[in-house]
Amino acid sequence: MTTELTVAEGRSAVRRLMIAQALAGANSTVIYATGSVIGEGIAPNPALATLPISILVVGMASSTLPAGMIAERYGRRTVFLIGNGFGMAAGLLGALAITMGSFALFCLATFFGGVYAAVVLTFRFAAADCVPAAERPRALAIVLAGGVAAGIVGSQLVTATMGLVAGPVFVGTYTASAVVALLSAIVLGGIKLPRLRAHGADRGRPIGEIMRQPLFISAAICGIISYLLMNFLMTSAPLAMHMEGHQQAAADDVIQWHVIAMYAPSFFTGRLITRFGAGKITAVGLALIAAAAAVGYSGMTVPHFMGSLILLGLGWNFGFTGGSAMVLNTHSQDERARVQSVYDFLVFGSVAVGSFLSGGILVSYGWQVVCALAIPPVIAAWAALMRFRAAAPMAA
Repeated sequence: MTTELTVAEGRSAVRRLMIAQALAGANSTVIYATGSVIGEGIAPNPALATLPISILVVGMASSTLPAGMIAERYGRRTVFLIGNGFGMAAGLLGALAITMGSFALFCLATFFGGVYAAVVLTFRFAAADCVPAAERPRALAIVLAGGVAAGIVGSQLVTATMGLVAGPVFVGTYTASAVVALLSAIVLGGIKLPRLRAHGADRGRPIGEIMRQPLFISAAICGIISYLLMNFLMTSAPLAMHMEGHQQAAADDVIQWHVIAMYAPSFFTGRLITRFGAGKITAVGLALIAAAAAVGYSGMTVPHFMGSLILLGLGWNFGFTGGSAMVLNTHSQDERARVQSVYDFLVFGSVAVGSFLSGGILVSYGWQVVCALAIPPVIAAWAALMRFRAAAPMAA
């Protein structure tokens, strides 16, 4: 497959995408670190404290298919800039909602943040388009590695700006996140990307036929479980720490190291996938997620939360990157926008369901029950991966 870019142009695009990922990912980090705490303070019912983060995931799920259609017609760059617009709106609306004490407006802000987050996650597929086929897993992982900086930027943004503006806590944080989204847009303004589909070209096979491939089924199940459990536990952790009496700074540190753990392995995940296969790396990721649940179940101290969330981040990286790499082998060049957007829709749609459940389960039954409930889905994903590996040797 040709990329329509020179080697230099392809490398420049991957670098821009990694930098933009580092900046844009800070938006989600801010919401994950503060959303449930803000929600607890302004929600009409404490059980709704994690609803803003669940709404973020709904924003992610609802925007993936439209983003794919816009990208196919107008190009990925257009989608990226639209996404950054939503990111700026999320920050400004979030600051206004906190000032007004409006829970509904804050949920709208996190919905916009979810739209932004969904667009940011397509950076990985855009990077794969910019390089030859053999280099795709590495390019995909390099862009995800920008999330290491996102974890640091987002967490430090919360700590440094939470009291910067007079009035309610976190107004300055959300205002600053809007500025960071603007910087990401500037980085992407001059990016050059290959066309997704030649004008008038055949759109390829029906999407149902593609989705029935064993490799796609395996990728979807593992991607869904990896992301669902990561979100399920991460959404609850800051509020669980708050309920346990831990300081906000401690929760910020836990989320920071969690996000770093999510993305730091990306510096070598691509090489591991190339050497051992996406299926094996995904299996390791699922095992790490199970270990994260076990550590979380074993105690409520800051080190327990820290260890659990670090393992969770590592597991997500291996599981989600492995699933994404599998998807790259399920479609042709002209099919990629549709297939990738459908894959992300399946993942984020399922994650939204789990996210809505996490807050009520945490408030009603506690953190340890949240951790225990993560084990059965891991076992199901393992079973699916083993079931389809024989029929999907490219994922082995």
